[in-house]
Amino acid sequence: MEGKIQTLHPQGKSGVNISKEKYDVMKETITSLLRKKPLTHIELTNAVIAALKGRFTGSIPWYVESVKLDLEARKIVERVEGNGKTLTTYRLR
Repeated sequence: MEGKIQTLHPQGKSGVNISKEKYDVMKETITSLLRKKPLTHIELTNAVIAALKGRFTGSIPWYVESVKLDLEARKIVERVEGNGKTLTTYRLR
């Protein structure tokens, strides 16, 4: 039986129960990309898709969103709101 993790949500909403193995792969990919520079939501999603294409089963965009929200709730990733000229970006804390 594969291990599971219950994700958190930054607004206190219910998280999702996902595979620990997939969570770990997604967390490592997201944090390694954000170590390089802040990324917008679409940039982050596209970069994770490119990094994991052909090596990850399941909907990569869905897992990106679920794990990104969990990382925000755990204060590992920070959302930086845009100001009209710039889009919301994400960076490591």
